[in-house]
Amino acid sequence: MLTTLTSLAVSCGLTLLGVDRRIKGIASSVKRTSEQVEPAQVALLFGAFLHPDGTPCPVLQDRLEQGLELYRAGKVEKLLLSGDHGRPEYDEVNAMRVYLEKRGVPKKHLYLDHAGFDTYDSLYRAKHVFQVESVIVVTQEFHLNRALYIGHALGLNIQGVASDRRAIAEIRTLRAREFLANLKALWEVHSGAPPTKAGPATPLHAISAEETHGAPPKL
Repeated sequence: MLTTLTSLAVSCGLTLLGVDRRIKGIASSVKRTSEQVEPAQVALLFGAFLHPDGTPCPVLQDRLEQGLELYRAGKVEKLLLSGDHGRPEYDEVNAMRVYLEKRGVPKKHLYLDHAGFDTYDSLYRAKHVFQVESVIVVTQEFHLNRALYIGHALGLNIQGVASDRRAIAEIRTLRAREFLANLKALWEVHSGAPPTKAGPATPLHAISAEETHGAPPKL
């Protein structure tokens, strides 16, 4: 029995290691400055947790600042803010919108995806709901490899810029969680799993940004 359990543990460990290496193999396509990417239709900024007062945490602030840099550099005209707004009292996407509006980005260039509950959901919805034609994804490097892997698997014309603008206190914990998240990503893209919420197609080129603001639509 012990031998069987040991073999199973070794097998699982090797599987996880293989998945991790497979996803990290895309790291060569990660860019570290706005100047290194080609212009795209939109930049996709992933949400992250909010402070109790509703303001973005440091991880999210850095993603927003990197997206702002892309916007100001003329690499994109639209920013797609994708995060968790599954409950009225918790609203990542409008917090992101307010942060960017205060820094001069007009409302008409800020599109909100209220059902970006995880990386796969955000990218799936960018492809199939918002029908994005080309995208630059913005997040920390520990997360960016997985985002690029999922995006490529979904058929997105995708680039990625790392938003590591400061040292993050929780980085070791985040990196440890990423190891298992990579296995989940592999299952999602190869099983064709639907997102948590799909919703009707609403192509970015056919709607105004203001239509995506406020409370989440019925999904």
